[in-house]
Amino acid sequence: MVRDADRLTRLVRTSRAYEGPYAPMVAGYRVGPDYIEAHRVFVATDDATGQVLGFYALLLDPPELDLMFVADAAQGLGIGRLLAAHLREEARGAGLTGVRIVSHPPAEGFYRSIGAEPVGTVRANPPAVMWDRPELLLRTG
Repeated sequence: MVRDADRLTRLVRTSRAYEGPYAPMVAGYRVGPDYIEAHRVFVATDDATGQVLGFYALLLDPPELDLMFVADAAQGLGIGRLLAAHLREEARGAGLTGVRIVSHPPAEGFYRSIGAEPVGTVRANPPAVMWDRPELLLRTG
């Protein structure tokens, strides 16, 4: 999976979800081999083509969804829901009862649709993050 670092970085940097005012947040973002080795990163690929359809990273301590991206071309195909179901299973298997999600504002609706509950707001932290973000909790049970 370390070999996927460049493809995951490209998916993050070219995501339409981060266009316009959100673009600076991912402009220099890198999902490096070191990140993949240090975290639980799971990748969904197309079996026929090997194309990366999406991925997520689960942090265990404290339990948090660090990244979740679905390729623009795979939007609307249920990949996000498959990743979320896998996330729940992985978290449950690790003994976690819930996973914190600090959401990209446009993605809040998706997370709520999979059962994540709003628990607060993470305030902007310029210059890294210029906008407030919803904080949610995805229970694993």
